[in-house]
Amino acid sequence: MTFGVYKQIADDLRQRISTGELAPGDDVPTEGELAQQWNTSRGPIRNALAELRREGLIETTRGRPSKVVRRKAHQAVDVSIPFTKWAREMGATPGALTQQVALRRADEDQAEMLGIETGDIVVEVIRLRLLDGRPTMLERLMFIEEVGRVLFDVDLDTVSITEYLAERGHPYSEVDHEIDAVAADELDSKLLEVEAGSPILRLRRVTRRADGRVFEASDDRYRSDIVRFTVSASGRAISGEHFIRPVGE
Repeated sequence: MTFGVYKQIADDLRQRISTGELAPGDDVPTEGELAQQWNTSRGPIRNALAELRREGLIETTRGRPSKVVRRKAHQAVDVSIPFTKWAREMGATPGALTQQVALRRADEDQAEMLGIETGDIVVEVIRLRLLDGRPTMLERLMFIEEVGRVLFDVDLDTVSITEYLAERGHPYSEVDHEIDAVAADELDSKLLEVEAGSPILRLRRVTRRADGRVFEASDDRYRSDIVRFTVSASGRAISGEHFIRPVGE
């Protein structure tokens, strides 16, 4: 066995992982075991394992066997797609557990984000999103009153808010994204089932309608062991503006 053997080995292991024969947390067969099984040297084995590591299917710790890891879901942040649609397109089952829908008086920061006056009424939504039953993302959403009030008319556990608002005459035209990492606070820890203070990914969004008016601001917290963000290789919007900007610009 010569050129291409490592591809066959990688394909075989990949198939065993996808079918569940090798489940998350299981040890991958050792280099010696695979070399004997495939009647080859350890070179192709190491290349095959390296390919699976690059794909995020296995991880290796010095002195220990490689282990199968739960593959992370990828979310593109240079485009805007509702969580529900994103989940379904990658073959996962989306879920939602609404924690709160409430009327609030906007504080100074919220008013600035939404382009309203401090003290104006806003609608706040806190909702846990699930992928295949796993806590994945915690939404903290804030809407201007005229838009947010329609959310009291529907069970938010059963709909995509983005799609529902569009049906009610509030489609989005433009979305600005900002990504960073934060320490999980008490609410994140409880609902996302992570340790308080552990790093999680944050995606902040400001959503505008066709007339340029901001109607939603959100702070979404993702489990970093489940989701990773991806960006277009060009790094530019159709308009030519950069998706990625230095802090403070």
